[in-house]
Amino acid sequence: MMNYDVINILDMIDSVGEDAVSAALSKFSCSRNLEIENFVKRNAIDFAKKKMSITYLVYGDNGKIAGIFTLTHKALKLRNDVLSNTTRKKVQRYSRLDKHTDSFMVSAFLIAQFGKNDNFKTDEILSGSELMDFTFDILTAVQHDIGGGLVYLESEDKEKLLKFYSSEPNQFVKFGERYSEEDNVKYIQLFRFV
Repeated sequence: MMNYDVINILDMIDSVGEDAVSAALSKFSCSRNLEIENFVKRNAIDFAKKKMSITYLVYGDNGKIAGIFTLTHKALKLRNDVLSNTTRKKVQRYSRLDKHTDSFMVSAFLIAQFGKNDNFKTDEILSGSELMDFTFDILTAVQHDIGGGLVYLESEDKEKLLKFYSSEPNQFVKFGERYSEEDNVKYIQLFRFV
């Protein structure tokens, strides 16, 4: 069974230096989503140094990056009319309803990037569920230290991705969508509680 280590990119930079981290990231490939690959290779270090987002590197026993996830925090607007009564009660733990806009503004954790490395060759491939478990291990620890309770992400409007995010054990729920003219892509916005 493959064991994995989850390493904060800033800790790795402190440990081995920025050049070594950059060299490791240059070998990351994500053919299913080139946006993730480009972010890892071109922006992950700079964004972390500026504290805009932190990328976590998931290393396998073979010393190679198996996957990554990038976390940050951001204000999230949830329209009241799209929430069930049960969800609304949970959201009210973290925010108050703005009656003028009939929505909640919530400080939320954003999973900004999430992907596996195509170049990670082993008999046991890191599963998406394992990668999400590692992500929520970090988010649970952060929640314990600073509070908060909502996590969200944006997914391309692809059936397989949406099924992964919305099914057990992930249970993300759709709350909106947006269209990126820059990417020419429709994104589905999903959230869940930590």
